Amino acid sequence: MVIPKDELKEFLESKVIQYNTVAFIEPDPVSVPHRYSLKEDIEIAGFLSATIAWGNRTMITKNGHRMMDLMGSSPYDFVMNHQEYHLERLEGFVHRTFNSDDFKHFITALKHIYINHEGLEGIFQKYQTEDSLQPAIFELHQAFFEIPHENRSRKHVANPSKGSVSKRLNMYLRWMIRQDNSGVDFGIWNINPSKLSCPLDVHSGNVARKLGLINRKQNDVKALTELDNNLRALDVNDPVKYDFALFGLGIFEGF
Repeated sequence: MVIPKDELKEFLESKVIQYNTVAFIEPDPVSVPHRYSLKEDIEIAGFLSATIAWGNRTMITKNGHRMMDLMGSSPYDFVMNHQEYHLERLEGFVHRTFNSDDFKHFITALKHIYINHEGLEGIFQKYQTEDSLQPAIFELHQAFFEIPHENRSRKHVANPSKGSVSKRLNMYLRWMIRQDNSGVDFGIWNINPSKLSCPLDVHSGNVARKLGLINRKQNDVKALTELDNNLRALDVNDPVKYDFALFGLGIFEGF
């Protein structure tokens, strides 16, 4: 499908308006951090729910809320003040291949990051480049596994240097950085949203190809770069708002 650029922009803008609304929140993993008002609670709740964001959307959201309940509904306090025996309450948690051992490491790794790296935002502020946050995702991966860990947990934090398109972390970064004035994304980090990359998965990739936003057949780093460049050509300041359009067209409209 070849759509002139001005018509494509108008079409996608209309879909952003349609889907970037508070009605989007409840069935989506973004509802998990929406339980909170404290910045650090939002950060941690968002990070954990984004981490398990693959598979059935309803189950992702349900398990994200369960993670918060297991931490006494106070994720930042639990991360920073837990003792070893507190981690026992996480036993039995599982979402697909993410299990309680992974959950325990994530809690200890997050504490390490808040103590030694000025928190999650601190890593992205320090390692962002002029036009990308992908190098900072690599540094997050490095920081996450500076402490003792099981090798199995490494696959649950994306590593762009290994070719990952970092779909879940790019979604998380959209939540934290983008100010949508619609009540969905939080915009609590002091980072320019022009640097965001679109969460690329099967659904958004297929829609993007049909719209001529991606020519590459594989959903790989080169495809992500192609999509980013084309979305930034449509809106240089807020390119990732179009994630709502691609998601809505793919999931709700079977585009």
